[in-house]
Amino acid sequence: MALTGCAFALSTEYWPIVIVAFVGTINPTAGDVSLFLPLEQTVLTQSVTPADRTALFARYSLIGTLSGGIGVLIASIPERVAHASNVTHLHATQLMFVLYSVLGLAALALYRRLSPAVEAPTATPVALGPSKGIVYRLTALFALDSFGSGFFVQSMLALWLFQRFGLSVATAASILFWASICSAVSFLIAVPVSKRFGLINTMVFTHLPANCFLIMLPFAPNLATAIALLLARSVLSQMDVPTRTSYVMAVVTPEERPAAASATAVPRSLAAAVSPMFAGYLFALSTFGWPLIIGGTLKVIYDLLLLVQFRRVRPEDETR
Repeated sequence: MALTGCAFALSTEYWPIVIVAFVGTINPTAGDVSLFLPLEQTVLTQSVTPADRTALFARYSLIGTLSGGIGVLIASIPERVAHASNVTHLHATQLMFVLYSVLGLAALALYRRLSPAVEAPTATPVALGPSKGIVYRLTALFALDSFGSGFFVQSMLALWLFQRFGLSVATAASILFWASICSAVSFLIAVPVSKRFGLINTMVFTHLPANCFLIMLPFAPNLATAIALLLARSVLSQMDVPTRTSYVMAVVTPEERPAAASATAVPRSLAAAVSPMFAGYLFALSTFGWPLIIGGTLKVIYDLLLLVQFRRVRPEDETR
């Protein structure tokens, strides 16, 4: 993170920035697609009882989403600084990437304070064992879901809002910030809902209406309707995040958890990296919002396939 931020702050040519974006930690959305994710999931799972696992991942996702939402809001500061002072927009943006580097160093300091007790008590095998069939099927489904999500990552969603309604970066950032707040609320709701209806049912039956709201978004006649649909989607769309992680950690053996977390995370990241290219091409052709419809439809297909294949595969600790 520190090196990536410095490289972006010092670079003004297009191709060096593209190369750094590919090999560094810059992400087109506010989520985490780095190697931290599977390792943190494994460590967190080992630190609580099975009954508290989903609630822990809800808090984990809540903090991450709130922090990401604040980051999106701060991303509008360079534009405001440029309008209010003699500092150019380019220099203000470069200073923002310096802040990104500083945050990377702060994260390093926090990670170094972790106790060795977070390590697995026994040696962890590199490959998956008896749960690999389940993990591979989940991996394929999660990749489909992420491929669909890549059509409307936050950067693309901000681009669509700009093209369709002529919004400034600052206004789009404010809308996405409140969408993040709504998503954060959904993490807390996911815990009691999953205890009542089960992890898979919570994932599917909250995700489906959220994706329908997304498909309806391009048909919004005005900005107010579009914002309402976007916020309604955000309230429901992220309930599957803590429940999905909890489910993967529950259906594999403790020794397989690092491998399972990596196996499900890496294809998701790769799939999400491909679809924005198609979305950008479609946005260049039309401002209608075809990527939103395509992405939402793919995610609906994912929901239905997940329900059909895994509604009977329940963790041992799940009572319903």
